[in-house]
Amino acid sequence: MASKSSIRNIITSSTSTIRCAQATQPIRRPFIETSACTFSTTSSRRTPEYDTESADRPRWQQTPARMTAPFRTRPLPKGPVFKVNEDPRRLDDAYSKMLGSGGDKVLSDEVKWLAVTHKSFDHGRRGFNDRLAFLGRRIVSLQTSLALLSSPQASKVPEADNFGRKPYTHVALDGLPGLTQEAKDSVLDKSRLAQIAQRYGLDKVTRWKPRKADNLQGSGQEAVLATSLYAIIGAIALERGGEVANKVTQEKILSPLGFTFQS
Repeated sequence: MASKSSIRNIITSSTSTIRCAQATQPIRRPFIETSACTFSTTSSRRTPEYDTESADRPRWQQTPARMTAPFRTRPLPKGPVFKVNEDPRRLDDAYSKMLGSGGDKVLSDEVKWLAVTHKSFDHGRRGFNDRLAFLGRRIVSLQTSLALLSSPQASKVPEADNFGRKPYTHVALDGLPGLTQEAKDSVLDKSRLAQIAQRYGLDKVTRWKPRKADNLQGSGQEAVLATSLYAIIGAIALERGGEVANKVTQEKILSPLGFTFQS
């Protein structure tokens, strides 16, 4: 019977032989090595194509070069092509028509274009007016509620109940029956707001991409124009303050809808 020490020596010598054989063979890796530069997070150097004059143009005027695909992945749409306004003078005329004399100077150039840019235009790569419209919609909604509260209502003499009690009445509460969700929805209907936007010429300067260029109404033009109208109010609130935004809302949106305000 072999001793335990001799068996231990045989195992040790065999394993050392296997290790030497593995060391002489090249190491085979299961995965293909890739260059670390491919996954590098460091910013690349500015190439000469971005040093041209077009790189200094504002974002509203052109699509950012790094956000443009090298080739088109979708076929060209069939039918007529809808062309958006690119003339700053036409945009200034629309703002002057809406805000009065000097209206083209109320907002900065970047914000003026952003307020009339829908998210469907250029896949949103030049910015869009959703956030401005969210703020403007809250302002217009508040001013509409105040206008409904101040609107005269048909006075109705409250009748006493079986115990001789009469409901409390006050002058400040006379317009409360007119403040309903149905009344606000009727005032701020998108078709009515779209007509006001067309009156100011916003339909000629709003940048968007309709589903069908020959059917703007069916492509949602009313909702797009209402969004631009809200966005302008939101932009004025951010750059000029809430007081100016409230005044513009009363004079340029609610007054054409039939409300009257005291100066």
